[in-house]
Amino acid sequence: MQTVKRAAGLFAIVLVLVVGGRWALAGDQLRVYAVNYPLAYFAERISGNLATVIFPAPPGDDPAFWMPNDATIAAYQTADLILLNGADYAKWTANVSLPRSRLVDTSRGFKDHYIQQPNMTTHSHGPSGQHSHGGTAFTTWLDLSQAVQQAEAIARAITRARPDAKEQIAQNLVALKSDLLNLDARIAKIAVSNPDLPLMASHPVYQYLTRRYGLNLRSVLWEPDTVPTNEQWAEFERILSEHPAKWMLWEGEPLKENIDRVRALGVQSVVFDPCANRPAAGDFMSVMERNVSSLEEVFNRPDRNPMR
Repeated sequence: MQTVKRAAGLFAIVLVLVVGGRWALAGDQLRVYAVNYPLAYFAERISGNLATVIFPAPPGDDPAFWMPNDATIAAYQTADLILLNGADYAKWTANVSLPRSRLVDTSRGFKDHYIQQPNMTTHSHGPSGQHSHGGTAFTTWLDLSQAVQQAEAIARAITRARPDAKEQIAQNLVALKSDLLNLDARIAKIAVSNPDLPLMASHPVYQYLTRRYGLNLRSVLWEPDTVPTNEQWAEFERILSEHPAKWMLWEGEPLKENIDRVRALGVQSVVFDPCANRPAAGDFMSVMERNVSSLEEVFNRPDRNPMR
């Protein structure tokens, strides 16, 4: 009888769970890998001390087009959960063997609302190399109501893996959703104040932002740290002739030469960072707060350039 009791006690202490086909001690932290920083941030907020969240893309790379090396792919393969953005984001995930039972497609719930866009000229974007922005628009989280749905998908996956922590996970999700929905409401309030205000964008990454908040926005295909060609400047001027924007959103800090030249054309510059990669300072929420402040500047004080 004593032997049976000891065995039962050991079983209770060394209880194990099958997590996506991988055996993990119930008390162990989950290892969660994400394909972009927004998903990693959501997972960190939701999981608290239940998980170690890993987002391995190097600083300066665009995670949408980054290709991990063999060792990093192997690390993804051993994760307890792999958070995917969906919408054809991180195309490398379709070309390697990843355990299906551990994949979490965070945007599956609204895949019928993906935005399709025509093929655009292939160009280079930092260390990630040549790519095109044609096909499915993938910066889904810039519609913050969709970001909430992605966070909810992450919470469900973590809850399945750690059901005993259901209440803790739910509380963390409520706090995150409150922050996201507050930003959502602030952007909506800003945009509705002047829905016809023409805007330009340096890169075609704002499709979901535009649709959600009803922005009157046109995009070119520029990089903040590269001076556009003469042909690109000519196209920019042509667009301005029919879309008289006074403000341009840049996904990153533009060169002074670019700021000065668009200003000479009557267009002021402001950064709206999609925050796909981990910022050098702050976190997803602080970057989005700055983005909201930038939009407030654009809509409320059109005569002032915050980058001067």
